[in-house]
Amino acid sequence: HELKFKVENDNIKYSLADIADTNVISLPVYEDKLSKQKYFFTNLPIEYLHHDNIINPRPIGSNIAKLISEFYEGNPQLHISLGWIEEKSDANSCQVKIFDGQHKAAAQILLGVRNIPVRIFINPDIEKLIQTNFRAGTTLKQVAFDKSVQRHLGSTLYYDRVSRYQKDLDLPEDNLNFSEKELVNFFKGESRELKRYILDAVRDKVTKHTENKLMEYVDMGGRAKEKPLSYSTIDKTFYSFFIYGDLLETPISFKMDEGKNPRTLEVEQITKLMNILSEVIFDEKFDFNIGTFKIEDKIQKGENINADHVRAYRMAKEEIVYSYLKLIHKIIQNYYISTGQIIDEKKVFQYEFTDALWNNIRNFIINLADLPLWKNNTFSTTVFGSKQNSGYWTEIFGTGKSSQGIKVLAEPINLMEMQKPKM
Repeated sequence: HELKFKVENDNIKYSLADIADTNVISLPVYEDKLSKQKYFFTNLPIEYLHHDNIINPRPIGSNIAKLISEFYEGNPQLHISLGWIEEKSDANSCQVKIFDGQHKAAAQILLGVRNIPVRIFINPDIEKLIQTNFRAGTTLKQVAFDKSVQRHLGSTLYYDRVSRYQKDLDLPEDNLNFSEKELVNFFKGESRELKRYILDAVRDKVTKHTENKLMEYVDMGGRAKEKPLSYSTIDKTFYSFFIYGDLLETPISFKMDEGKNPRTLEVEQITKLMNILSEVIFDEKFDFNIGTFKIEDKIQKGENINADHVRAYRMAKEEIVYSYLKLIHKIIQNYYISTGQIIDEKKVFQYEFTDALWNNIRNFIINLADLPLWKNNTFSTTVFGSKQNSGYWTEIFGTGKSSQGIKVLAEPINLMEMQKPKM
């Protein structure tokens, strides 16, 4: 339900009529002397609490189990939840958005608690709350925000700057005839942060893309044992290699109507590459019930694990993903060289790939996944026995042997041969 309220004379009055409580509750309103934000404290029924997916989009994670145990033992909640409401000109009725303390609230709800203590900001500066929450999870390290959440918050801040730029220059909302570089120059005092926000927006679009199949296999927190890939791996490989890391000088709206906007192409084509990898390596092959916990140990103990699952698990290791994505980058570069086209190699995913290039990429991934090493159980104690760096796998792909002299491939990877369709 929405909370119906009225603020007058440094007090807030509300009732909970939607749950048959018609008593008028009156509470004092306080003001934070430094931030000038107004707020009040209360104990609200859970029917009136809503998750804020803008300021804090982090979903409820598996670590809620520890909180449930903590509260079950009778230990008190030390820090109360934080939320906000906004007065409206027509009617003061709105959702109470909780942006901090969701895990504590959810843990208690699962134990039968029906009312949650909360500090509620009234008409807050939303941007300031986003900034404060962002800094708490990054710069100040009060809460170890997942990288994916940081990227999402950065994306939100970028779109806010776009809106502010339009308002300051009296531009309509649909006018995006200005570049990333112009935007950063306008907000000179935060140029470094804004550049990061712009790149966060690109990352977030790929991560949240409705057709991105690979994200089903990505653990956003990086600590679970059910999924083969971590968000950190995605960030350090796909996003690091394929997202252009500098500011564009073309308008943000450039070729948007044609579907050939550089950033749009970047997002769509990175997503398509992820989907090919998902289809070839993970779909109907990786078993979530088996997960990733001590796979090599289980193999060494003689446990019979589905070979496709083992391959998916091994090909998801960060150092291995790093190495074969580097090869895919070379395939793309070589394609443009062979067709006589001059491109900026840092912007490869901002050029529209031809069907022929996509076929080359798909064939390479299929042939790579078909190599016998991924399903070789004898490599469990050697090649896959411990975490290696990307250089280790670059050597294997380039020479067929590991740095210890173990013959891993029948022959070194030949990029031209690997792009041919599987017979």
